[in-house]
Amino acid sequence: MPTIVPDQTVPEKLGDDEFELGAEKKESVDSIPPLGQPREEKKFWFQRGKDYDPNAIATQPSVYDVADVKDQYMPQADWENAHRFDPLARWTWGEEHKVVQRIDWRIMLWVAIMFTAMELDRANLNQAVADNFLDDLNLGTNDYNLGNSVYALSFLAGEFPSQLLAKWIGPDRWIPVQIVLFSIVSASQFALHDRASFLACRSLLALLQGGFIPECVLYLSYFYKHHELTIRLSFFWTGMFMADILASIIAFGLLHLRGVQGLPGWRWLFLIEGLITGTIGLMSFVMLPPGPTQTASWSRGKKGWFTAREESIMVNRIIRDDPSKGTMHNREPITPKLLWKSLTDVDLWPLYAIGLTFNIPTFSPQQYLTLSLKGLGFTTFQTNLLTIPYLVLKIINMLLLSTLAEVTGQLAASASLFQFWCLPFLIYLRVVDTTRASKWLTWAIISLLLAAPLAHPVQVGWISRNANTVRSRAVGAALYNMFLQAGVVISSNIYRADDAPLYRRGNSILLGILSLNIVLYIVAKSYYIWRNRSRARKWDRMTPEERLVYLSDHQDKGNKRLDFRLTS
Repeated sequence: MPTIVPDQTVPEKLGDDEFELGAEKKESVDSIPPLGQPREEKKFWFQRGKDYDPNAIATQPSVYDVADVKDQYMPQADWENAHRFDPLARWTWGEEHKVVQRIDWRIMLWVAIMFTAMELDRANLNQAVADNFLDDLNLGTNDYNLGNSVYALSFLAGEFPSQLLAKWIGPDRWIPVQIVLFSIVSASQFALHDRASFLACRSLLALLQGGFIPECVLYLSYFYKHHELTIRLSFFWTGMFMADILASIIAFGLLHLRGVQGLPGWRWLFLIEGLITGTIGLMSFVMLPPGPTQTASWSRGKKGWFTAREESIMVNRIIRDDPSKGTMHNREPITPKLLWKSLTDVDLWPLYAIGLTFNIPTFSPQQYLTLSLKGLGFTTFQTNLLTIPYLVLKIINMLLLSTLAEVTGQLAASASLFQFWCLPFLIYLRVVDTTRASKWLTWAIISLLLAAPLAHPVQVGWISRNANTVRSRAVGAALYNMFLQAGVVISSNIYRADDAPLYRRGNSILLGILSLNIVLYIVAKSYYIWRNRSRARKWDRMTPEERLVYLSDHQDKGNKRLDFRLTS
C-alpha cells in the first residue's frame, strides 16, 4: 500500500496545450497542470472496459502535489534520474501504456532470458542424473542429497556479497560478469571424476549464482511500479521454467551423445549448455542499461532506447508511485549502518519466515522426480520428456496466481493457494503404495503436485512493496532468497535412502510443513493488519500541523513512517 496522499479534486482530461513538458513551475495554482482523476488503476488489459480513454490524464495525485509536504519527498540531488524528475509533468494513459510495453520488450524480456540461462546451468544436474550420472561417478542417493545441500548452502553464502556488490557497482555491470563466471564453472563439469570434484563444482557454481535473483528484482524495480512488478516477476520465473523445458528437450538430444569420444552424454550436456550460457552472459554487457535515463551507449545508440518524453514518463510515474526510489543512486553502496537497519526490519520478518518453508512441499519431490520416474520403469529419454507437462501447467498456474493477487489485492490469501493445491496430492503419495499403482497414474499425481501455482512472484513483489526504501528492497530480496535456500537445505534431507521407495516418512514431514505454512500466512496477514491499524490511529490523531512537523523532522523512515501502509 503506498504512502497516504491527501484527497484532491482534479479534472479528467488533458488539454491539447498541456502535452508538452517543461511548463513553468510557478507557485500559483493557475500554473499547475491538471492531474488525472484519482482512481484504481486498471492493471491488466482485460480490465480496461468501454470507459477506458487513452487520452485521459494518467498522472495520479501524489505527495508531490501537496505543497506543505512535497519538499520532504524530493529525490536526492545525485539520483541518476533527477534531471527528468518534474512534479508538473503530465501524460496520458495511452502514452504510459506504450512506454510500459517498450520497457517489457527492451528490459523485461532480456532479464527473463538471463534467468533462463542461469536456470539452465543450475538445473541440468537433474537431466544428468537421468543418464546414470550417479553410477558413473560411483555416487549414491545420499551423495546426491549432500550435493544439493552444498549447493543451497553455497548459494545462501553468496547472496549478500553478490547483492551488495551489485548495489555498489550496478546490476548492469555485475550481472553479466556473474553469468560469464558461472557458465565457465558449469561447462567445467564436463571433467567431473569423483565425489570431491562433484561437491566442489556444486559449491563454486552456487557461490557465483548467489544473489542473481534479488539483483534482477532490484534492477526491475528501477523500471516498474509495485503492482506492475508482481506480474513481471511471474514472467521472470516463467524464464526459469522455460529453461527447465528447454533443458529437457536439449537433454533428449545431447544425452544421445553417450559413447561419442567414449564419454557419457551428461558430460556433453554440461559442456554445451555452459557455452550457451556464456554467450548470453557476453550479450548481457550490451543489453542491460544502468537505468531508465541511461540507455544511450555505443552499442544501444547515441540517442538510447527512449525519447526524452518517454524518459520523463518513466521516471515520474515510478517516483510518484514510490518516492523512496529517489533516495539512493543506482551505484551507491549500502553502508554497514544501513545494512543493519535493513537486517533488523521486523516488518519484513514474517515474509522471511514464509520464504523458509513455503516451497518445501514441492521441492523435495521435484529434486527426486527424475530418479522416481526412472524407478517407475521409464527410460532415460522418456524421463526427460515426462518432466515437461508439469512445467507447462506450472507456468499457467503461476501467471494466473499473480494476476489473482493483483486484481484482488489479497497477497497473503493468494499466495497460500499454493499450499491448498499441494495438500490432496501429498496425501495420496503418503497413503497409497505407488509401487503397485499404475506408473502413469503415479506420474500424473507427481506432475500435478509439482504444477502447484508458485507464489514466488507474489512474495518477492510483497517484499519490495513493504520495504519502502531502496536499501531495504535490496537487502530484503537477498534475505528472502537466503531463507529460501535454507529451505532448500531442509528439502534436500527429507527424502532419505532408508525411506525409499515410498518415502512415507518424508511425505508425512511434508504434510506437517504444509500445515505450518498455512499458519504462517495467517500470522503474516494478521500482523500487517494490526500494524496498519496501530499506525492509522496515531496518524489520525495528529493535526495537519503535527503531521507536517513529523514529516519535516524525519522521525521515522521507510516502512516505519506513520503515513505508510504495509500490504497484506
